[in-house]
Amino acid sequence: MRQEAYFCTVKELDELGKNNIPRQLISHTHLIYSSPATLAFNSPGAEGFGVKRAGLAVPDSVMLIVSPGCCGRNTSVLSSMRAYQDRFYYLLMDETDIVTGRHLKKIPKAVAEICEGLKKKPSVVMICITCVDALLGTDMERVCHKAEEYAGVPVRPCYMYALTREGRKPPMVHVRQSVYSLLEPKKKKGNVVNLLGYFSPLTDDCELYDLLHGAGVKTIHEISRCKDYAQYQTMSEANFNLVLHPEARFAAEDFHDRLKIPYIELRRLYQIDKIASQYRAFAAALGVEFEDEIPRKAAEEAVEKFREIHPDAVFAVGEWMNGDPFELALALVHYGFRVSEIYGTLSGENFVYVKQLAKISPDTKVFSNLEPTMLYYDKSQSGVNMTIGKDAGYYHKECSNVLWNEERQPYGYAGVRRLFEALAEV
Repeated sequence: MRQEAYFCTVKELDELGKNNIPRQLISHTHLIYSSPATLAFNSPGAEGFGVKRAGLAVPDSVMLIVSPGCCGRNTSVLSSMRAYQDRFYYLLMDETDIVTGRHLKKIPKAVAEICEGLKKKPSVVMICITCVDALLGTDMERVCHKAEEYAGVPVRPCYMYALTREGRKPPMVHVRQSVYSLLEPKKKKGNVVNLLGYFSPLTDDCELYDLLHGAGVKTIHEISRCKDYAQYQTMSEANFNLVLHPEARFAAEDFHDRLKIPYIELRRLYQIDKIASQYRAFAAALGVEFEDEIPRKAAEEAVEKFREIHPDAVFAVGEWMNGDPFELALALVHYGFRVSEIYGTLSGENFVYVKQLAKISPDTKVFSNLEPTMLYYDKSQSGVNMTIGKDAGYYHKECSNVLWNEERQPYGYAGVRRLFEALAEV
């Protein structure tokens, strides 16, 4: 019997509906296949901003990693980077710690020891704990309060719990809350806005900056551009927050509850018409008009130029890249290209794109990177000649590939333009 990688067409998924997604496409319902396509984002040593690196987004912060040696070793690559030297510390757990929980009494002393050994007191000590403490049911908030009293510096939890990745509050959602939890109430300024969502800044040529300045915003804060802790604290002066990534929603709600700062959510999109309508709605909420013709035209020209040179491009779109693979696939189909395959984690939130894809590209196949039958993936009948994302590039090594996972975040028209320029280049 011939083994095949499991997939569903977008038409089949649409017919099933968002409440009946096949279990093969839901990673917590089966064994996880950590292929080379997924190791970059499915391992504790994840590239980009995993929990540990994200937890150090607060200027002048340090991190104590409390874990067995096998978990802590994944941080060694990060701690060798110049920007993170002297910012990672380890409290290794042995078998007795795991059985009795005695390591919890060591944490306050370890935090105090770190602070005493530094020339300058850290702004905060982030305590990163692993699945071991998730299984033990550790009340980390209480441990952090105890450590705070003991060491005299703010201490916050940072959960590296792969077990909760599919839950209501995954690790990357919780860490966003933690890094903003230190902000103290300040008098609001009408011309200040925070951009929430990413741990690195938007590309410098993103039109969102100019649109906000044109609307009267004088100061735009991003945590990644804060030079020190004092500047980080000025984020409390914002009149409103812009949420650019869904994982920052809980953090934005905390801002609203604690600091009385409201928020507006904007999505990262690659459909030019949807970007335009989102900007119109945003401008209406601010009571202004955005002049976005120039960046919009530049994006449209980049798409058209690529289409003229490569009208027969057939894409495979992966999930390890800066975008929603289903929304990006929909954009590519709208621009006149064929999308043969999508590798992505499907949820109710991106089902809206599946519904639209089903109408205009019903035969597009959806695979799950983490499904064990991907061992048998066969590319021979796909027709793919261009890929986006590291995972898609793994499955189609002979095709032109754009990784599209740089740290500077693409957004808006500038993101579309940059993507098609990168596609043209490869």
